Amino acid sequence: MPVSTVNDSHFFSQLSAIIDKNISIEGFGVSELADEMNMSRSNLLRKVKKETKLSVSQFINQVRLVKAMELLRESSLNVSETSHQVGFNSTSYFIKCFREYYGYPPGEVGKRDSTEQVIEKFPVKRPRYFVPGFIAALLLIVAGISPYLYFVSFKSLPEKTSIAVLPFKNDSNDSSNVYLINGLMESTINNLQRVHDLRVASRTSAEKYRNTTKSVLEIAKELNVQYFVEGSGQKIGDRILLNIQLIEVSTDRHLWAKQYRREAKDIFDLQDEVARNIAKEIKIVITPEEEQDIKKRPTNDIIAYDLFLKGMDRYRKGGAQDLRDAVAFFRQSIERDSEFALAYANAAMVYYYLDVFSVNKTYSHEINDYADKAMLFDPKSGESIIAKALSFAARKEYESAALFFEKALEYYPNHGLVIHFLTEFYSLHVPNSRKYLEYAIIGASHDINFLDPNAKSFRYFHLANALIQNGFIEPAQHYLDLSLKYDPNSYFACYVGANISYAKSKDFKQMRESLLKELNKNPNRLDILQEVGKVTYYMRDYKGAYAYYEKYLTLNESYGMDLFGSEDLKIADVLDKLGHHDKAIPFVKRFKAFAEKDRSMYRDLYLASYYAFQKDKKEALEYLTRFSNENNFQYRILFLETDPVFDGIKNLHEFKEVVERINKTFQKTHEDLKFTIERSQLEN
Repeated sequence: MPVSTVNDSHFFSQLSAIIDKNISIEGFGVSELADEMNMSRSNLLRKVKKETKLSVSQFINQVRLVKAMELLRESSLNVSETSHQVGFNSTSYFIKCFREYYGYPPGEVGKRDSTEQVIEKFPVKRPRYFVPGFIAALLLIVAGISPYLYFVSFKSLPEKTSIAVLPFKNDSNDSSNVYLINGLMESTINNLQRVHDLRVASRTSAEKYRNTTKSVLEIAKELNVQYFVEGSGQKIGDRILLNIQLIEVSTDRHLWAKQYRREAKDIFDLQDEVARNIAKEIKIVITPEEEQDIKKRPTNDIIAYDLFLKGMDRYRKGGAQDLRDAVAFFRQSIERDSEFALAYANAAMVYYYLDVFSVNKTYSHEINDYADKAMLFDPKSGESIIAKALSFAARKEYESAALFFEKALEYYPNHGLVIHFLTEFYSLHVPNSRKYLEYAIIGASHDINFLDPNAKSFRYFHLANALIQNGFIEPAQHYLDLSLKYDPNSYFACYVGANISYAKSKDFKQMRESLLKELNKNPNRLDILQEVGKVTYYMRDYKGAYAYYEKYLTLNESYGMDLFGSEDLKIADVLDKLGHHDKAIPFVKRFKAFAEKDRSMYRDLYLASYYAFQKDKKEALEYLTRFSNENNFQYRILFLETDPVFDGIKNLHEFKEVVERINKTFQKTHEDLKFTIERSQLEN
């Protein structure tokens, strides 16, 4: 793994200097630091996490604690005064953080050699991708920060403690109470997920073990966790009886068990207490902010919450009628509490799923209205932000949707659904090969062991596809093989395989043969038919291309679909070259309308293709030149020189210059991304 550049160290010295300048301001946090650095919050979070393995909040806290150590050693300030000087308005919380970081309370600083104690507790073990310590220290001195900061801020951190909450069992003979027991399980997962220092298996991952006969050790191996929570409960009248057990995997022993008896009206206190007790037993510290999040009540109306839990129980089942039932419960809960943000957010999500697979969209107004109300009543809720992102997606405003999903990821760093949407969007709707790769890496490296084989296969498929889009042939082949290992019948793997085949051989014939193998398995696959037609077109076998496009168009019409607007010009060019000029005209017009409406980075490239087809060399080169200012496009753009639509201009000097500039841009991005891949935590 390569070492980091001096620019990386300069970035962190600049970061530390800004924190130091604002160190006495308690409210100076992630957003304020991002503004000072002229970065988006999400980019700052990603960069700091990748380089230091710390969250930005942890990084800020460590700078504060290092400064506190300096003040306690070198000034006459007492502990209370020091805590306020470094932005801790709560002296008790400052003492707690200081003790956890240095191993002893701040009141003992004068009695100890602090440097020796810190080095003993945190041996200097620089991550392999940082420059030698003396360079970093020198840069920090230039920035006016003690070089001592380097060694304690970038120390190696242990793996997070990991835990899975297995499905709770209903101890009652009354099956109508299952929704409540499931709700208690989900609230336990959600509350534990709010604790930054804890890695928690998702509900979906845990759910598959509801009726399992596997042992604790077998499940632990599959989920890669250190602890399990088991639970059972029932509702008796207006009282809830809940039994919780905590199991340590390495010893297969019950560390702790407790029975809770609470009035149903005290369900929020119960949920809070369960999460805090579990964290305490496994020695996880809950920060004041996290505790505030856990204690936050979604509603003060217990009946509204009960209706909400019934809705969530239907939502999780996922059938069309279940989703309609879920909405009905959410609406009833909102009737009781008109400011119930969580109910609005989940209702918006359900409406989105009811519409997403329907040709006729029915719930556009409801999706938008409910998402807006969720944001109005709780704009800092991850669920509200996800609902807002989906409302943009429903209107095909994918750029705005992607921004909200990125914001949601700040609240839920390992949220599988959010990572899925970001990966899909940057692959298809807001194409950006760099971001596609970044999110595909997150999807394939974060909590991958929590997923079932099909989900793993899909994550690895996306990673392989993102890698080949950015020109990484061998890694793409590796992760495609891994994808097929988990799901040999992967529906989309053929695309990646075909693209890898071409990248290796630069042979369209071999690429087509790879696609035809898949088409023979299912001759009615529209996606592969148009892909085979395209490759045959690039081979300049126009008659053969027409045969595939004709089948594609017939199926497209019978299905009532129009999925591949970008292919209309190729179909028109094939028809035109075969002498079917009149038949080509509608496809040309349709492509022009598609290109003009397109909002992706490829709009100018589409219009360049259109004008090249129309033999308007000036306009074609003008739009192609505009496109050459883009970056983060996929490697198939390098097909430009082989695309028949550009045959009329490809020998022009201006065309060759533009293509060379596009190729250089692609290669630069490729080189930049090497470091991103090398420092990622991916399975080999």
